Amino acid sequence: MTHPKTRNTLYVEQAELISQDAHENEQYHMVLKAPETSVRASPGHFVHMQCDSSIYMRRPMSIMRSSVKNNTIDILYKVHGDGTNALSKKKIGDSIDLIGPIGQPFKMKNYKKRPLLIGGGVGIPPIIFLAEYIKDTTKNLNPFVLMGSEIPFPFKTQPSKILINEVPADVNASMALLEDWGITSRLTSLKNYAGCFNGYVTELADIWLEKLDDDQRKEVEIFSCGPTQMLKAVSKLAKKYNLSCQVSLEEYMACAVGGCAGCTVLIKTENGNEMKRVCVDGPVFEAETVIQFHN
Repeated sequence: MTHPKTRNTLYVEQAELISQDAHENEQYHMVLKAPETSVRASPGHFVHMQCDSSIYMRRPMSIMRSSVKNNTIDILYKVHGDGTNALSKKKIGDSIDLIGPIGQPFKMKNYKKRPLLIGGGVGIPPIIFLAEYIKDTTKNLNPFVLMGSEIPFPFKTQPSKILINEVPADVNASMALLEDWGITSRLTSLKNYAGCFNGYVTELADIWLEKLDDDQRKEVEIFSCGPTQMLKAVSKLAKKYNLSCQVSLEEYMACAVGGCAGCTVLIKTENGNEMKRVCVDGPVFEAETVIQFHN
């Protein structure tokens, strides 16, 4: 592998495909050996991947896990178009050109005792990364992870052994990996999957928050990633309960390194409303600053 070339704070490197597992509904979990990216990645960062040499446009992919020890990053994606279809055909040992890590990550600023992590659909990977980061770098925090999907979850699930008094007793589906880490999680879907809350992930979050007492709610801050409408509902929840909230936006990207300004959103700043690029100024913003959530 040639030594990566730097582009300011970004790295271009030839990552090696270590493993790729297929899940239902054309979902894939790949592990890449990417030393320069793995050592610098934080929850909320993404990489810009060249899916195939014949396809000019790269694809932005959120990082789901990063191991400095193993020099690896994990990527979870769903086939949607020629690029990701080509990516799914990659073999062990193949080289994948990527740029990363890109963007502004989640920031643990308040270190409140009960961080609430909410992920929906393709927004699930950064939430898993953040949960692992909290586990590895903090003490005395008790994160609660909620994840929603309308297709089968692309990971092992199991009935949770961790009881939560604030959610219905029959809602016990959890992510097995988080359970192994001792992190409480619950899954939601409108597809009536076993043990899942039958509704939107924000509805279950509302139930949980409503049943906390005032002192317990003061210990909550929200971190979320997912579709725009879900994030808008998360923002309303944060406002309802007067909670700090960071959201990772999902927007279509072309260059993904701040050059084309094709992924701009209107953000409230100290100097008034300004257009910000989701790729490099975000993707993580304070929910209260995202203008489209408050129209």
